[in-house]
Amino acid sequence: MSRMVKGLCIVLIICMLPAFAFGAKKTDKELADEVAALIDAIYVQEWTSKTDKQCAAAKAAWDKLTDAQKELVEGEEADPDYFGRDTGDAKKDDPRNADKIGKKELLVVSFGTSFNDSRAKDIKGIEDALQKAFPDWAVRRAFTAQIIINHVQARDGEKIDNMEQALDRAVKNGVQVLVIQPTHLMHGAEYDELKAAVDKYSSKFAKVAVAEPLLGEVGKDASIINADKKATAVAVTAAAVKDAGFSTLEAADKAKTAFVFMGHGTSHTAKVSYSQMQAQMNALGYKNVFIGTVEGEPEETECMEVIKAVAAAGYKNVILRPLMVVAGDHANNDMAGDEEGSWLYNFKASGNFDKVDPQIEGLGRLPAIQKLYISHTQAAVDSL
Repeated sequence: MSRMVKGLCIVLIICMLPAFAFGAKKTDKELADEVAALIDAIYVQEWTSKTDKQCAAAKAAWDKLTDAQKELVEGEEADPDYFGRDTGDAKKDDPRNADKIGKKELLVVSFGTSFNDSRAKDIKGIEDALQKAFPDWAVRRAFTAQIIINHVQARDGEKIDNMEQALDRAVKNGVQVLVIQPTHLMHGAEYDELKAAVDKYSSKFAKVAVAEPLLGEVGKDASIINADKKATAVAVTAAAVKDAGFSTLEAADKAKTAFVFMGHGTSHTAKVSYSQMQAQMNALGYKNVFIGTVEGEPEETECMEVIKAVAAAGYKNVILRPLMVVAGDHANNDMAGDEEGSWLYNFKASGNFDKVDPQIEGLGRLPAIQKLYISHTQAAVDSL
């Protein structure tokens, strides 16, 4: 066989080989799916020795995508907003994960949020207020949601301790007196998990105390109210009224305006706290204030039930505001989102109201709420 014929045969064979034999270029969808898988891998509640590398790998892969490819990212939990949504400047926050703690530590424990502006205003706002009130204590931070910790770390390079990491840091630094201030709203599941985590470490410190969450003790039924619930009710209502442009709540009532404060909701027995907050509003004479929850637990706090109650009371204008320490994902999406199913959408779609406006402000940024946390921390310090 001549060299020319051999050459032609080789060319024909090469042309007949499948493209993948030569490492064909991946499609936009394939590249996007790879990034989605990397995001899903860090959308977990358990930290492992691989987590830091996984966070870095997910961000590096995302950064290599074109804008068009980023729009195709879709996984079990992944979407373009995971890295692409602008939630503010993470540099305005402080992870409070420094060593050289000293003998006395005040560990502020939050569920956490990936919304940078809200984290800086709400969570950092509480931490800064506590540091100012307790200058002789080292204020440090822990989040209980590893999913959020991973999100912030992957997207912004900010590393926040989880509970175990924060407690290990305290032990390593020789902390003797540890006071833990939860920023949780109530004695719910998150608070129970926090207590369980602290119990495992209690023998490693000379003194340990866990302060009350925002609303204090739960109480046996929906009628139970207390000073903490009253202070919270007054603070959030005053802020909402002011931000809505009214001089008083009564002026808003005359203008047929109702305020709906949306909490998270829970199947935990502490869900009665939301009913108690409604009882507290009623006791204060706040007849145009209604309490709701994302989860619809208790049942009367479900969105459609609240819509019925507000409409039946004759109000034509509605202000939606979170009854949450942090104005994060629930406030921005479940409450104020434009998509079908959000509270803003549902209230508008009901056709019962002339105007519905959201206020995306967390409780943590309010000075009166920060003062309440300070009082809880002081009580814990005094108990030592």
